[in-house]
Amino acid sequence: MAANTNARAVAIEDEMRARIIADPAMILEDRDLMRALVGASEAQMGRNIVDLRGLAMERLEARLDRLEDAHRAVIAAAYDNLSGTNQIHRAILRMLDPDQFEGFLHTLGHDVADILRVDAIRLVLESTERDADPALSRIGDVLCVVEPGFVASYMAQGRQAPPRNVVLRQNIPATDRLYGPGAVDLRSEALMKLDLGKGRMTGMLAMGSEDPHLFKPGQGTDLLAFFAGIFERSMRHWLS
Repeated sequence: MAANTNARAVAIEDEMRARIIADPAMILEDRDLMRALVGASEAQMGRNIVDLRGLAMERLEARLDRLEDAHRAVIAAAYDNLSGTNQIHRAILRMLDPDQFEGFLHTLGHDVADILRVDAIRLVLESTERDADPALSRIGDVLCVVEPGFVASYMAQGRQAPPRNVVLRQNIPATDRLYGPGAVDLRSEALMKLDLGKGRMTGMLAMGSEDPHLFKPGQGTDLLAFFAGIFERSMRHWLS
């Protein structure tokens, strides 16, 4: 019985040896196995001998881990950017479909909001008229007519520095002026300043979200700036 057991062990050992010789890369690509082999080698050399190859391997592994993390981060960022670009393109195409201004605003507040995954969209127009045109009440709650200077004040939120054309923030002013009663549920917003053409007052496109991380300082604003540019041109068409 002992002889048979030894013969079987030798046979298994020969088989493994043949596989390793045939494909040594499977050992080199296995980090845990290589670490175990290096550890066994160091144990045989003794504690007073420094294995430079082992140290080099550890450093290379650490560097490889960092490179893999960076690679995954780049891929994730590229995917998010591509996804965001497709989202903006779909929203723009849908926004250009209506042939009447009422339909345009309805699409903005519903279809475009759904595509962009925001909970509220408001088109803010400054006007010197104290009372808005009664016809605007038929359009819904997407359009908000405000007094001159409101856009700059709202975008600056009390800061002295002039606001940028696109502002992302998580601290939404405590007012229901734009979003109505639903403002208490919003946790982040994107604000885009609109140039509606010569002789017209400033406008603003506001997007609010219940997700506190959807819009926040430090995020890229290129896609939103592009969206705002297309929106400006559409508004100039409707106002002409």
